[in-house]
Amino acid sequence: MIIERIETFRNSQIAVVRVTGADGDLGIGQTAPYEVASTVAVLHEIVAPFFLGRNAWDAEALVDEFLRKTYKFPSSLLLRAMGGIETALWDMMARRAGQPVWRLLGGAARTSVPVYASSMRRDISPEAEAERIVALAESHGFRAAKVRVGEPMGRDGDAEPGRTRRIIPLMREAVGNDFLLSADANGGYTVSEAIRVGRMLEEHDYFHFEEPCPFPQIELTARVTDALDIAVSGGEQDTSLAQFNRMISGRSVDIIQPDVGYLGGVSRTRKVAVLAEAAGIPCTPHCANASLLQIFTLHVALAMPACIHPQEWSIEHAPWATDIFGPVPQVVDGRVPAPAGPGWGIEIEPGFLSRAVAQESRI
Repeated sequence: MIIERIETFRNSQIAVVRVTGADGDLGIGQTAPYEVASTVAVLHEIVAPFFLGRNAWDAEALVDEFLRKTYKFPSSLLLRAMGGIETALWDMMARRAGQPVWRLLGGAARTSVPVYASSMRRDISPEAEAERIVALAESHGFRAAKVRVGEPMGRDGDAEPGRTRRIIPLMREAVGNDFLLSADANGGYTVSEAIRVGRMLEEHDYFHFEEPCPFPQIELTARVTDALDIAVSGGEQDTSLAQFNRMISGRSVDIIQPDVGYLGGVSRTRKVAVLAEAAGIPCTPHCANASLLQIFTLHVALAMPACIHPQEWSIEHAPWATDIFGPVPQVVDGRVPAPAGPGWGIEIEPGFLSRAVAQESRI
């Protein structure tokens, strides 16, 4: 399967990637969201020329070779762009094999994935947040959810005065005791404040505390992890396998959270999940947006033994992430079943392709 053509189709926030082989094989991928124009420029100018003319079956080896050869330019944009192509190659390989991607990743560690309702909002009152989580639990069977506390990279700030201290007990009161609640600080706290907030989470029986301290400062996060009984998680922003190894081997976190889009695709995310499995640390890949990133993450979670906990499932409506592909997986009784079709088990909507800004690289 020699890669002959790489196309991008972008809207305001994401780019769908379509890779075509010389023999007509096809694969669909997607870049991580945001800064899409810059990502697409990097994809066509730097990444695509390396992959064109290469064999799609060598996807994982090609990723390693590409990153070695571009070692002077480590960046999130490079990985976002590469991930768009890499995820398309997994789709191409699995379609040729007539199997879903999760089978190529190792097979069914589970036949469906439990998911938690993941809120992305801080501009919502604690009362309104509790109301919508309760409604989703009733309509879709969610038995777990995550809410936002603090302020991103906020140095002990809060989205509004007192919001964090109000929402933590209110959510527990609203959903009851048999519901897994978690909280995401997005790196918002110093060590001392993170421990104070973490103890409040423990008091109200929360399940995990995500990114309590700024993500590059894993030593600070490790101090919070050591001080608390609640599981501390992190990793979504990290783009280096060496950094993930430090986090896992040094026990900086209790749960590791690689992001398929930010890390550069499925191959590298799987490596993090294997490291986690060997260390006895659960892996819950970060997936804050709908779009195809949910599909990629679903396949990883189906195949990786370390993905034992409910996985992230965004509950936000983003117009730029809708009407892109079908069928769209549905949450039923708090779980998403394994896609049965070949590849990712989806097709791109023709309407999206006609609306998108298209660009092409080819041999």
